[in-house]
Amino acid sequence: MSELPLDELPDAPRRGVLQLNGRIAGTVANGFDWLFRRERLIQSGRTHFRLVLDGELMSVRRYDPPEESFIDLPDGGRLPVNRRLYPVPLVLVPPLGVTCDTFDLMPSRSLARYMAARGFRTYLIDWGRPTPAHASLGLVDYVDRMMSEALAAIRSDSGSKDVSLFGWCMGGLLSLMHAGLTQDRYIRNLVTVASPIDLRGGGVVAGLAGALDAPARLVRKYSDFRLMGVDPQKLTIPGWLLALGFKMTNPIASITTYWDLMTQLWDREFVEKHSTTSNYLNRMLIYPGGVVRDMLLRMAIDNELATGRIQIDSRIAEVGKIKASALVFAGDRDTIVAPRIARRIVDLLPTRDKAWRLAPGGHMGVVLGSTAAREVWGPAADWLAERSQPKPKAAPRKRAAGAAAPRKRKPQVQGHSV
Repeated sequence: MSELPLDELPDAPRRGVLQLNGRIAGTVANGFDWLFRRERLIQSGRTHFRLVLDGELMSVRRYDPPEESFIDLPDGGRLPVNRRLYPVPLVLVPPLGVTCDTFDLMPSRSLARYMAARGFRTYLIDWGRPTPAHASLGLVDYVDRMMSEALAAIRSDSGSKDVSLFGWCMGGLLSLMHAGLTQDRYIRNLVTVASPIDLRGGGVVAGLAGALDAPARLVRKYSDFRLMGVDPQKLTIPGWLLALGFKMTNPIASITTYWDLMTQLWDREFVEKHSTTSNYLNRMLIYPGGVVRDMLLRMAIDNELATGRIQIDSRIAEVGKIKASALVFAGDRDTIVAPRIARRIVDLLPTRDKAWRLAPGGHMGVVLGSTAAREVWGPAADWLAERSQPKPKAAPRKRAAGAAAPRKRKPQVQGHSV
């Protein structure tokens, strides 16, 4: 029996054949790109920005509202672009050890693009790509020197003294430490996501910190060894080790994700998302030894920040005196930073204007996942919008009854009365 031509087949079989042919063609094309031209699949860093500060290591980016009328969201929805800008600029603070693609992972999962579309003058601090030559950089360099330089450039560019800070993981800690160290009254709002402030509360981070506690006490008691005297070069963590450690927190998912890729290789959008995320995780950066030393001593061993005070070089950052409004998020499935670790921030801040939110997702998914726009970005933008308006002008003081009116001074021009 001769085979019928494709155009003579009934509708349903014909659609099935066409779909199969399309998947085969897509699998071949996507497989070729994944093997030989993977850069074509990587979607990170696509949002337009301009530099307002370009330093030796650290730089500052500014993201203006997208030119389009709408932007796409991770869940398939669309967001209209708001072109009326709020007076208070928003500063995104990423963690160390990762690229700033954290907040611009791909067009539909770009926190920077989303906040710019919501009407915020959005800035992002790019900590740069440290090399072994930067091993001596410590917390004081990031918390004080670099962040102060970044905020000065942002205030100069935006014309606003008031700023809002939004930090994920250690980015939230750096924001809290800076505000606590400088007691900058112009930091109006703070948003933190999965920031581990109390390292005795559970999760992988707390487990590692707890494992160091007893040995550290013994070393202090029976020897004169001091961690602060260790060469920072020897404590520097290479990027590949950070990437491995992150993947080991969920080793099964690290393996099954490649099976998912093979079974959906025909789907261009899935392959782009997979390639972009894998590229992000595999390009983690050096963690300077000076920061590692400071974090080990001040947070992992002594757990200082859980008390609301932490020593930064020779000074004390007092988180318990920060007056900024605060919104604190944690991921309900975060195995790295357990929710109760992040929750401690709310207890420490003295401000009455503070809120706590538990959002779906793990450590990375809570801020970068498919539900992040709905569960974290949107609520954070709504919360910030209410607190990013011009401050009301203070009412003039009323003169007490019977008090003399203030004397008017004659105006002066070049030293001569008129």
